[in-house]
Amino acid sequence: MRYNTITTILTIFIIVGCTHNHAHEADCDHSHNESLPLAAHSNGVVFTIEQSLKVDFAVTEVSREPFGQIIRTTAQIQPSQGDERIITAKAGGIAFFPTNNIVEGKAVTSGQLLFSIDGSGMADNNLSVRYAEAESEYNRAKAEYDRKTELAKESIVSQSDLLKAQTDFTNAEAVYNNLNKNFSAGKQNVSSPINGFITCVLVRNGEYVEAGQPVMVVSQNRDLLIKAELQPKYFDILSNITSANIRLLNNNRTFTLEELEGRVVSYGKSTDVANPLIPVIFQVNNKAGLLAGSFVEMFIKTQTNVQAIAVPNEAVIEEMGVYFVYVQLTPEFFEKRAVKKGVTDGIRTEITEGIAEGERVVSKGAIFLKLLQSSGALDIHSGHVH
Repeated sequence: MRYNTITTILTIFIIVGCTHNHAHEADCDHSHNESLPLAAHSNGVVFTIEQSLKVDFAVTEVSREPFGQIIRTTAQIQPSQGDERIITAKAGGIAFFPTNNIVEGKAVTSGQLLFSIDGSGMADNNLSVRYAEAESEYNRAKAEYDRKTELAKESIVSQSDLLKAQTDFTNAEAVYNNLNKNFSAGKQNVSSPINGFITCVLVRNGEYVEAGQPVMVVSQNRDLLIKAELQPKYFDILSNITSANIRLLNNNRTFTLEELEGRVVSYGKSTDVANPLIPVIFQVNNKAGLLAGSFVEMFIKTQTNVQAIAVPNEAVIEEMGVYFVYVQLTPEFFEKRAVKKGVTDGIRTEITEGIAEGERVVSKGAIFLKLLQSSGALDIHSGHVH
């Protein structure tokens, strides 16, 4: 009955309103002064439309929505297989970097020279000697193949001899072209195969490397994997994963899997003694400035038929361990109401008690109402231009 009376009084107050000129300033003051004790008496607060237009403020009608089991965990960001390239030495020798800025984080382009391998001073596995030998063998095999091709026209050379000469020439040509492609002035030059940035340099300038040894890692940081490891008790519901929300630990921003064009890639089907946790892998497009190797908080969502009342996280205010929301009773009057909350998916929070479907709650800007109510007073001219 008390709320109905308050609603009636405030509705009349809003309909009558206050004009924005000096002739009606006294009436405006009188109406606001009547609202202040009502707000305090009913655990509510007056927040005018004019005030709400000056801040990020919104009110949302509460409804029931699917809200299944949420698995909250920490996950690590990893580069995807197609997003990263490990660049290896193609021959043994001394690794030299052309500039002093070939360091981690350096942006590189496809075809850009990253380092060279000089084996000219080596007693064994000398790259210059190998190149000279390959060139000599290529010229010899080519001449032999050309000679036997002409002789075969007169049936002086058998087809089997011609085929062998052709095979020798093809092999020698492949070896020669492979060395000639990156060989210059006694060195083998190694370039970046993709656009990206250097994530790891594995050798120092002037260090000897073997053929096939990893020297550098280049990543595009575009397609990333997010790996979460879950307890085995969740195994039965892993096939029901529908989506996930990802919260960054450095700024508390939260993204949905859909915003990052992500998807569930796979989940583990077994565990072992060394690692009893079950891996769950998501793939995302790096639109949020994610950093490979860092950690994020994940809220993994599962498919459900359960309907629950949920509100945006921003709508819930905490005071000394008790949670509240502001329920709109009239366009400018809001009741501070205690609620019991359930789980959260990182963006929305389940409310198990305190509000009903169809009620309207403050979904953005609840903190302004809290501060206004805590101040214990209202500026009667706030939001008005006289």
